Amino acid sequence: MDLLVNIDVDDLEKAIRFYGTAFDLRVGRRFGAFGVEMLGSSAPVYLLVKQAGTPASDTTQQTRSYDRHWTPAHLDFVVDDIEAAVQRAVRAGARLEKPVATQAWGKLAPMADPFGHGFCFVQFLGSGYDEIAD
Repeated sequence: MDLLVNIDVDDLEKAIRFYGTAFDLRVGRRFGAFGVEMLGSSAPVYLLVKQAGTPASDTTQQTRSYDRHWTPAHLDFVVDDIEAAVQRAVRAGARLEKPVATQAWGKLAPMADPFGHGFCFVQFLGSGYDEIAD
């Protein structure tokens, strides 16, 4: 099974600039004005244009909002130097939501992109999650 990452955005060119700068991703394929494939991670990231206020699905009354929002699923980007990654992402337009925290397994930086999506930078230390595994 392969994993694809799809991220809704309301401004494709802004999203390409952000994800290219913040995560060092590059454009693979373009799908007209509908979206773009970004490469350079362990899974391709697809930026899909969905206008604010449009229905999130046919089974809910929720509409898309690009204000900061919470979702139970988010992306973690594993990096070698969390401080440098945070600085690069903030310069690109991300927001650091809490200071970088060190845990037994590594460092964590909770962030938000310019489209309201939460993500984290993770820098593993020692044996990473094995430090806390049973």
